[in-house]
Amino acid sequence: MTAIGSKSILPTMMNIGEASAASGVSAKMIRYYERVTLIAPAGRSAAGYRRYGEMDVQTLRFLKRARNLGFSVQQMRDLLALWRDESRSKPEVQKLALSHAAALEVKAREIAEISAALRSLAHACETSDRPGCPIIEELADQAGPIAA
Repeated sequence: MTAIGSKSILPTMMNIGEASAASGVSAKMIRYYERVTLIAPAGRSAAGYRRYGEMDVQTLRFLKRARNLGFSVQQMRDLLALWRDESRSKPEVQKLALSHAAALEVKAREIAEISAALRSLAHACETSDRPGCPIIEELADQAGPIAA
């Protein structure tokens, strides 16, 4: 790859290793994205090797950023469709992003509650003079959910 200004010139066609290096997406993830149809199956060389072009690499970079933001496969599929649709509406993209942010906030609260429950159990284990382990006993209790 040769850099000219802020743009890079990619080889016309790349094998999976070169596409991986150019996009920052592992070869394993590239194959996964093909399997779940986030990217079209790559063309093949005469020797049967996958071949990727510049647009494929741009798509892989897009997917990498979306994945880093925690979007699901279906959400990434929706984002790709919006990215490719030049008549897309900003509110539609914004709605998807805000919906994802709200779901992440719920998950963060759930994780905080789990963390608090674990800390409480660990503290009970430290301060308990009784035989047995409060953590194991709580996990074995089938009466209900663990409370913080």
